[in-house]
Amino acid sequence: MKGENQTVLFEFIILGFSNLNELKFLLFTIFLVAYICTLGGNTFVILVTMIDPCLHTPMYFFLENLAFLDICYTTTNVPQMMVHLLSERKRISYLGCIVQLFAFIFFVGSESLLLAAMAYDRYIAICKPLRYSVIMNKVLYSQLATSCWTGGFLNSVVHTVLTFRLPFCGNNKINYFFCDIPPLLILSCGDTSVNELALLSIGVFIGWTPFLCIILSYLYIISTILRIRSSEGRQKAFSTCASHLIIVLLYYGSSIFTYVRPISAYSLEKDRLISVLYSVVTPMLNPIIYSLRNKDIKEAAKVVGRK
Repeated sequence: MKGENQTVLFEFIILGFSNLNELKFLLFTIFLVAYICTLGGNTFVILVTMIDPCLHTPMYFFLENLAFLDICYTTTNVPQMMVHLLSERKRISYLGCIVQLFAFIFFVGSESLLLAAMAYDRYIAICKPLRYSVIMNKVLYSQLATSCWTGGFLNSVVHTVLTFRLPFCGNNKINYFFCDIPPLLILSCGDTSVNELALLSIGVFIGWTPFLCIILSYLYIISTILRIRSSEGRQKAFSTCASHLIIVLLYYGSSIFTYVRPISAYSLEKDRLISVLYSVVTPMLNPIIYSLRNKDIKEAAKVVGRK
């Protein structure tokens, strides 16, 4: 980080909501409510699926992982965003920025892969129901979940190392809510071509490829559902997939828009709204969507409540 026109940075200033100072109490309240709903809703999903033996299936095993990921990656930035709203010192240490970026990219990447694993599970359940218990055994679904976490970890290591090898020439003001790849690349005074290439190329494998696999899985699923003769059977099959599909569209729509683009195409003013969507709103909606649309979870919640 040293050079002729460079200085050593010990901290970054998070500009975030600096231009919305008159709305800071309203925004703080909104984020606080969203964060509490995220923690409460996802913890509820985890507890119900752990306690009720009827929910010890691959589908709910993946749902537990999804809920845990939502808690983790929301916690990496939302509490800090709330603190910065009410404090005059809107700063994060250089090391803290590294940790935040690593954790956020780790959890976001893992969730991207996990949603693809969940789509594969639904594909086997609906398109190959007689072989479901044989194919989707405990070994396979445990390996799929482990692969998702491992892929997210490796993705985060690469991007974190590439991002913080860049020089920052005295300018330490991040025009964003938290430490993320795009605002840090814009802030850097070095050559970011390798970083942009890594974002686009790795984004194909951890963003577009899982997304296209999900779309392909659902084409087969929809084709199979339409061949079901009874309307009740079709409705039941659609209901098991609708929640997952809604979450996929929300999650991939915002995350691919954020990361799989050339840096020259970024507009931080507009992208900050997108970051709020996938880092605050989507994790809050996930348990609500699954709970309201999932008969098994609602029944399990009643049983757990009675106990």
